Amino acid sequence: MLRDMKIYLVFSASIVTLLREGRLLQPKKYKSLMADQGSKAIIDKTVDFFENRMGKTRLTEDYWSRIWYREFLDFLKKEQIFYKLLTPKQYADHPDCRWDTARNSEFSELLAFYGFGYWYCFQVTILGLGPIWMSGNETAKKKAAAHLKDGAIFAFGLSERTHGADIYSTETSLFPDDKGGWLARGEKYYIGNGNEAEMVSTLGKVRDGSDDYCFFVTNFHNKAFELKRNVISHQEYVAQFALNDYPVTEEDILSRGPSAWDSALNTVNVGKFNIGPASIGACEHAFYEAINHAANRILYGLRVTDMPHVKNNFMEAWLRLIGMKLYQRRATDYFRNATADDRRYLLFNPTSKMKVTTQSEEVIAMLWDVIAAKGFERDTFFSTAASDIKGPAKLEGTVHVNVQLIRKFIKSYFFNPKDYAPVGPVFDQTDDLFLFDQGKASGLGKVQFQDYRPVFDEFKDLPNVAVFISQIGLFREMLEKAFPDKVQEMDPSFSLAVGEMFSIVVYGQLILEQAKIDNLDKNIINQIFDFMVRDFSAFGLQIYGKFTTNDTQRAYCKEIMLIMSVPDPAQYEKIWQTYVIALNGEYEMTDQTA
Repeated sequence: MLRDMKIYLVFSASIVTLLREGRLLQPKKYKSLMADQGSKAIIDKTVDFFENRMGKTRLTEDYWSRIWYREFLDFLKKEQIFYKLLTPKQYADHPDCRWDTARNSEFSELLAFYGFGYWYCFQVTILGLGPIWMSGNETAKKKAAAHLKDGAIFAFGLSERTHGADIYSTETSLFPDDKGGWLARGEKYYIGNGNEAEMVSTLGKVRDGSDDYCFFVTNFHNKAFELKRNVISHQEYVAQFALNDYPVTEEDILSRGPSAWDSALNTVNVGKFNIGPASIGACEHAFYEAINHAANRILYGLRVTDMPHVKNNFMEAWLRLIGMKLYQRRATDYFRNATADDRRYLLFNPTSKMKVTTQSEEVIAMLWDVIAAKGFERDTFFSTAASDIKGPAKLEGTVHVNVQLIRKFIKSYFFNPKDYAPVGPVFDQTDDLFLFDQGKASGLGKVQFQDYRPVFDEFKDLPNVAVFISQIGLFREMLEKAFPDKVQEMDPSFSLAVGEMFSIVVYGQLILEQAKIDNLDKNIINQIFDFMVRDFSAFGLQIYGKFTTNDTQRAYCKEIMLIMSVPDPAQYEKIWQTYVIALNGEYEMTDQTA
């Protein structure tokens, strides 16, 4: 732990410097969180590929022309990037190989900075590898490592057309072939990378009288693998394919029975954590484009960014982005620190999935309101981000699904705290092996959390944090005295609003934890909690207006709504000048046609 802290303090200094200079991710001045040279080389080579080999014009033209990213895949193969990022040390012969969630999150953010399609290829490969690394099939693991070394991509064959990712309704089946093997029949739908994945981790049921769930490996080379079409109209390939008596041997079986079920859910747990960083990366690039445009445009005799409503949009978009980055960074520590006795990541993970992705939608909306028609122009990155930004919230469980998952932790979080050893920043260069051995994907109600109140109290001298603390107190008291009844639990318009309020508390906790680690400017923290207070009140209003809300709950929600954030015009202006408008001209993607 001490070694991790020393490593982190060195690189945390770079984070603080970036924040003090008002910078978001800046590829041309990249400051990696990783201490090792191998990881830095991965980042540097990736930046070089996009900036100096592709350039902005090619990037946007390929997107709108829906060109499959062959050159990108060739680059990944040459540099063995997926091999290094996604192969546990045990199965690799290169010192840079490991499955490191901190590094993968950083890479996800960088890829999405240039386009969701490039990130999606990485994301789906992660999902496809999940059931393999979680299995006991050593032959399949060695085969996966060999394919990764050779530049392969992977796929996760779970969903089906008629019922999506409803595992209970899986129709794909394995039938005995009377020769000691199996024949797979069925169709899979919405399978990213399905057109070229060397190994597709495919979920089905064994029709031998057991109806066991089973993960088995397929690939597009076999003539019994019928690639039907790309089901979306985007740059990436999301396949519909059929298995027509596809031969499956025992060596192709990854898991069976309860372990296959757990592998499905745990793989989604691992995969969804990379969605937040992707949303962050896309918003960062869009922010640069938007402020470069607005700050250098004169309308009605004014620089556009001098207009109060424009200034407000940029301020809030930047503050929300900083909040997203703080939360995601801190949640990564809990993810990497997870053990059978500390599964707090099971709350922080879906909170990242639903909260960071929906915040990204708000950021793009605020920026788009400023740049207006410019945001439709096909030669801008912004147009690609605006087109795709609503996608991440709908991957690996919709916002609604993740909010309802989050709600399972409410009672434990507020009313049953447990003491844990402090979780420091985790940057050790090791595999996150617990992710492949999580055990049962159940028992969420038994997960306990450190008392959230002390971290908030450390910042109670900040006016907006103090206001937020009072809102949390009212919300907690409402839950204690008038917890949602069965009718309200079954009313999604009510239960989702409660879950959203709870998620804001969790979000605020980790933002403050990371702000403390980074010694973040308290002016920024106070302004972040200005919008947190307003968001909390907005969901309180939703509950207040529901027909199923009882008088006690309505009274608490009214009190919450009447609490206002504390304005500080001088602080607002200082942040604007120091951090936000200073980003004008900070970054523009290289254009190879210029």
